[in-house]
Amino acid sequence: MKRSPKDVAESARTISRRALVMGGVQLGVIGALGLRLQAMQVEQADQFRLLAEENRINIRLLPPARGLIFDRNGIPIAANEQNYRVVMVSEDAGDIGEVLAKLTQLVEIDPADLTRAMDEMQTQMQRGSPFVPVTIADRLSWEDVARINLNTPTLPGVSAEVGLSRVYPWGADLAHVVGYVGPVSSYDLSRIDDADPLLQIPRFQIGKTGAENKLEHTLRGSAGDRRIEVNAAGRIMRELDRREGTPGEDVQLTIDSRLQSYVQARLDGESAGAVVIDLENGDLRAVASAPAFDPNLFVRGISTKDWTALNEDKYRPLAAKAVQGTYPPGSTFKMVAALAAMEDGVVAPDETVYCPGFTDVFNIRFHCWKGGGHGNINLHESLKQSCDCYYYEIAQRVGIDKMAVMARKLGLGIKHDLPLSAVAAGLAPDKEWKSSVRGEDWRIGDTVNASIGQGYVLASPLQLAVMTARIATGHEIKPRLVRLIDGVEQPSGRGESLGLNENTLRRIRASMTDVCNHRRGTAYGSRITADEYKMAGKTGTSQVRRITPEERAAGVTKNEDLPWERRDHALFVGYAPFDNPRYAVSVVVEHGGGGSRAAAPIARDIILQAQYGGPPPLEAYPSSVRDRIAVQQERINARIPPGSKGLGRA
Repeated sequence: MKRSPKDVAESARTISRRALVMGGVQLGVIGALGLRLQAMQVEQADQFRLLAEENRINIRLLPPARGLIFDRNGIPIAANEQNYRVVMVSEDAGDIGEVLAKLTQLVEIDPADLTRAMDEMQTQMQRGSPFVPVTIADRLSWEDVARINLNTPTLPGVSAEVGLSRVYPWGADLAHVVGYVGPVSSYDLSRIDDADPLLQIPRFQIGKTGAENKLEHTLRGSAGDRRIEVNAAGRIMRELDRREGTPGEDVQLTIDSRLQSYVQARLDGESAGAVVIDLENGDLRAVASAPAFDPNLFVRGISTKDWTALNEDKYRPLAAKAVQGTYPPGSTFKMVAALAAMEDGVVAPDETVYCPGFTDVFNIRFHCWKGGGHGNINLHESLKQSCDCYYYEIAQRVGIDKMAVMARKLGLGIKHDLPLSAVAAGLAPDKEWKSSVRGEDWRIGDTVNASIGQGYVLASPLQLAVMTARIATGHEIKPRLVRLIDGVEQPSGRGESLGLNENTLRRIRASMTDVCNHRRGTAYGSRITADEYKMAGKTGTSQVRRITPEERAAGVTKNEDLPWERRDHALFVGYAPFDNPRYAVSVVVEHGGGGSRAAAPIARDIILQAQYGGPPPLEAYPSSVRDRIAVQQERINARIPPGSKGLGRA
């Protein structure tokens, strides 16, 4: 069929429009390709040239600077120091064994470190992160670093870095308070509910014990990162970008490091714990456990020899005895029994109890420490002379449940909230506790034993210091270890009134004053003779073995004739000045024998040191001990680190 001229013209116009559209599309595509080629060949030429040379970009995490820990006077007690180290990225290394062999020809590396590094790289590959650098060795010298950098072309995946490592300037003196850091372990990862990518960095250090552990999130900070360019051989070509991490927050503790150092020196040679608490605000000025250990050993990687020595030491240097050690409080518990009985009204202050040297309860004989007895004795004299039979009697009147309530009111049998490892709750037992825990009924003999701090009763040196602080002030003193976090003051530890009768408290305090300052007091030999600093306190001796009737009939074996682990614990609690209390102290000497002989002299020396802010004058001591004290001060001053002789009084 012949088409009309009109149809031909319309068809031509349609074809022309289609050609125009198709041409435009083609031109657009060609233009886009041209622009892309220009960008690739001109603007991104360097990047693609590097890619053509098999270079690539890696992103690596930057650990932040860990927050510092200071004592109350601003003295660093946990700091950071520069640390040169060599790291390897297994993904870039190729033949790891060959590279490590070359590296050991350049720098001396402990075989144990090589084995550890190989294990960590294997773990990283199993986790699917072979790109994460693994530390091969640290604490390298600058000469070592220079040799590594010079030979980088022959060490694929290897680079030298400078980082920060934890250091503890006071060594063992603050080990149980500050604790230490160490590399993240598989065990840590299994128990920490924390998605922080920092924890995936091999040998990244976190707090393991003490304040380092309990304040981990405060001290850790957050990660930074850097983008680096590496070539096919794993050699770093350049750093493209860096974002620094956020440093951890600084923490200031309430501890006076110089007083702490003195207390550690004074406890030298003993297995003991001691606590000093400020009665104005609950600040813990010293929390000491002896013997101690050097936390720097753990930061650097403790040797098998050192680890074995610490674990096999019968005096348990790794144990923080001041807060986690619990002991029968002995006669230091008598203030609890007395306050419970007085508050309940079952005994009058001047009422006397006859002490023949023993008390019979249902055909069981409970002995007083003084075999011949004290005769008729009232509350004041019972504390001053530490008569046991007086407390056997009043305990039967008041009962264990009310004694337990009073014990908890004074800070015993409860776990104090402190950023320290393994803080013990101790035990202030009652009838319900024995029934639920031991499945047994409470017996009257249990009450009699508890009245003198034996039986089931347990307390730590920390708890005994809190008890003493509350008796001295009548207030709920709560122990405080952290003073400032990032410059922000933490709440004071001085709480409200305990609600105890003030007249009753005055009587207890007067008795404790005579314990130390009356000739018949059990701590008279450890008195303070300086009038403005005189001390009030209470001695205690707690048995760790049963004395059989046969042994008692033949004569009780003296402590010094027994093996060390079977000797009595020695205890003392006190505060000073007796008429305007500022500090409370507790001392427990494991298997030290009598509290008046072993613990009271130590407590006297510690509280004098705290009050004077340094070595007290010899005139503050009884004349009979001044020569010995002079020698002791010289020995201790030689032991305390240089520049820390004078104590801060902030």
